[in-house]
Amino acid sequence: MNFQSLFCLFGFFLSIVPCFVTYEELIYDHSAYTECKSVPEDALYNGGIMKDYWTNKTQVVRSKTNSYNLVFNDLSGDTIYSFSSWVQIFDADSAVIKATLKTANGTYMCVGNVIARSGCWSFLKGGFVIDCPSSYAQLYFQRSDGAALNISISSVSLQPFTYQQWRKNQQDLIDKERKCTATIHISNVQGERMPRASIIVKQVSRDFPLGSAISKAILGNPTYQKWFKERFNTAAFEDELKWYSTEPQQGKVNYTVPDQMLEFTRANQIITRGHNIFWEDPKYNPWWVRNLTGPDLKSAVNNRIKSLLNKYKNEFIHWDVSNEMLHYDFYEQRLGTNTSLEFFQTAQQLDPLAKLFMNDYNVVETCNDMTSTVDSYISKLRDLEQGGIFMDGIGLEGHFTVPNPPLIRAVLDKLATLKLPIWLTEVDISKNLDKETQARYLEMVLREGFSHPGVNGIMLWTALHPDGCYQMCLTDNNFDNLPTGDIVDNLLKEWQTRVVHGETDEHGTFSFSGFLGEYKATVKFGNRTANSIFTLYRGDETRHIYVHL
Repeated sequence: MNFQSLFCLFGFFLSIVPCFVTYEELIYDHSAYTECKSVPEDALYNGGIMKDYWTNKTQVVRSKTNSYNLVFNDLSGDTIYSFSSWVQIFDADSAVIKATLKTANGTYMCVGNVIARSGCWSFLKGGFVIDCPSSYAQLYFQRSDGAALNISISSVSLQPFTYQQWRKNQQDLIDKERKCTATIHISNVQGERMPRASIIVKQVSRDFPLGSAISKAILGNPTYQKWFKERFNTAAFEDELKWYSTEPQQGKVNYTVPDQMLEFTRANQIITRGHNIFWEDPKYNPWWVRNLTGPDLKSAVNNRIKSLLNKYKNEFIHWDVSNEMLHYDFYEQRLGTNTSLEFFQTAQQLDPLAKLFMNDYNVVETCNDMTSTVDSYISKLRDLEQGGIFMDGIGLEGHFTVPNPPLIRAVLDKLATLKLPIWLTEVDISKNLDKETQARYLEMVLREGFSHPGVNGIMLWTALHPDGCYQMCLTDNNFDNLPTGDIVDNLLKEWQTRVVHGETDEHGTFSFSGFLGEYKATVKFGNRTANSIFTLYRGDETRHIYVHL
C-alpha cells in the first residue's frame, strides 16, 4: 500500500465542487483561538472553497432536530481538508458541539469539536483526509448530549491541501523551527582571517527531546541499553515509578528498580520524565489504596508524594502529577474537589525545578471522546490556574488507531495559543493494525509532532518486555527492527545534520544550516588544527562561532 492509498482507510470517499485555483504556494494557517469572542473572526483562507458560499456569513440554526448539516458535492480525492468555523449556542450556558463527516458510503468520522457558549463565539478547528473521490458528503453539527440544536454558525472555512503541499508546510516549519544557520569565523590569535582553511562539522547531540519509555527489562541487558542510547536522548519509566510498583504493600516502599534505571540514564546523559505521581483511574492504584477512605487515604497520599519527591528531587525534568484527570477523579471523589490542586501545590513545593504536566489521552488522537476535548483540557488548566497553579506543560499521550493529520494539527494549534510546552508523551499505534500500517501511521504522527512549532518533545510508548510491548514495539526481542523501528531510525537520520565538509571563503568564514543541538568543528590549516564545541539553539538570528588557529 502506498502513502496515498493508506488514507482510504479513513473511509473518506469524498469530492467537492471543482475549484480551478492553483494551490502550489498554499501555506497552512496555524491561527487558532481559545477564548470566547463577542464577534467571530474572519474565516481562515477567506473561506477556502466555501468562499462564495458562506464566508463571514452567520447562519442561525434553531431546530427541533438534533443536527444540522452542510452538504459537499464532488469533493476531490488525494486531498487533506482543513475545516474551521465559529459557533454560538442558545438556550444553554454551554454544550459540546461535534462536527462529524458522513461519506457517500455511510462512513462517519469526527472532524472536530468545540465547547460552545451562550453570548459569545467559540472556535472549532479540525479536518479530515480523503483519498478516493466522491460525489456527496455531509458535515453534521450535533450536541454531544443529543439535545436539539439552537446555535449560530459563522465564518465557515474548508481548505484543501494536496499531500505534497501538506508535506512542504511540514518541511518549511522544520527548517524554520528545528534548524539554525551558523557562520564559523576562522582567524589567528591576532584576528587575521584565514581563507581556505578546511572544516569538518559534526553534530554530537540533538536539542529536540525524542525518546521512549523503558522498562526494567533494560537492566542487566547490554544489548537493549546499547540499542536505546544509540537512538534516544530522553526516557520515561513505563511502570517502575508508579505507586503500585514502588509500594505494592502498604508501608513497604522500595525504590531499588527506579534507582537502577536512573543509573542507566545518568550514565548515558539521557534526560528522564517522571511518570507518574498519582493516577486518577482507580484500577491503576495499589489494591490497598482502593480500600482506604478519609484520613487514612489522606495520610497515604501525603506519604506517597513526600516520599517520592524527596527521594528524587531534581532527578526528573517533568512530573505527570495526577494522570488522566479528564477521564477519572478517584482522589477528588474521596478527598474533595481541591485534591488535585493540592497535589500540584505540593509537587511544586517539593521539587520546584521540575516542570509539572497535565497528561491525558484522546485529546489529540480523536475528537470522538467528549470527556477529553481540546477545550475541556484547556478548561481544566484554567481551573488549576484559578487555584494558583500555573501549569508548566501540556502532556498529550498519543495512543492512536487511525491518525487524522489535520485534526492533530488543529488541536496542537489551539493548545499552542496557551504558550506552554507541548509534549507528545506516550506515542504508539494500536496493536490491532498490521506492522506495516503501524509504521505508516507512526510516521504521520511523528512528522506532525516534530514539525509543529508548539511541540517541545516526543516520547514513544515502546518499552520492550520479554513478552513484547504495550501496543507497539520498534524491534523484536533480538533487537532487529520492525517496520516501526525502520521509520524511527530513518527519521532520526533525517532530523540530524550529516557531517559537513567545507572550506573557508576569502573572508575566512564558512556557513551552514543545521538541526539544533551541540556540534564539534575541526579546523585545519597547514599543520595547524583546532577544535571547537558550540551549540545551535532556537532563534531567528544566525549563530556566529569564532575559532582561532
